[in-house]
Amino acid sequence: MEIKLTSLSFSDGDMLDKKFGCDGKNISPALQWANLPEGTISIAIICDDPDAPVGTFVHWVIYDIASWMKGLDENVPGDETLENGIRQGINDFGHTGYGGPCPPSGTHRYFFKIYAIDKHIDSVTVMDKDLLLEKMQGHILGQGQLMGKYKR
Repeated sequence: MEIKLTSLSFSDGDMLDKKFGCDGKNISPALQWANLPEGTISIAIICDDPDAPVGTFVHWVIYDIASWMKGLDENVPGDETLENGIRQGINDFGHTGYGGPCPPSGTHRYFFKIYAIDKHIDSVTVMDKDLLLEKMQGHILGQGQLMGKYKR
């Protein structure tokens, strides 16, 4: 099932504002979603850049978002666990939370991928993208994506 993922910060395929990148405030954009499948218990979002010279570069791993939530505000704190129970994993910069676009050259694409999951992701370990995808295996009810571009 296709989940509709949108943002008040940018439209699908548009350029991301400098404030979301390493040259600006390096804050996460606002995201909203709709059309979650029945049975959704939690939501996960992964943001990555497939145009990075070293292969796909992960900018954000966030999960255990409650199914009743309809979005995330701009500038989510970088804490491992947020006060509402949301968890954040390790990005390819080596820290938890959002790490904004910082391409070495050219225009890169940043895919925000949302997943509806039929369970909570239980883990005592701070996860990276690969471990999160492994834990979600067989539990994804639906997904969607939103893409923004960035150039320095």
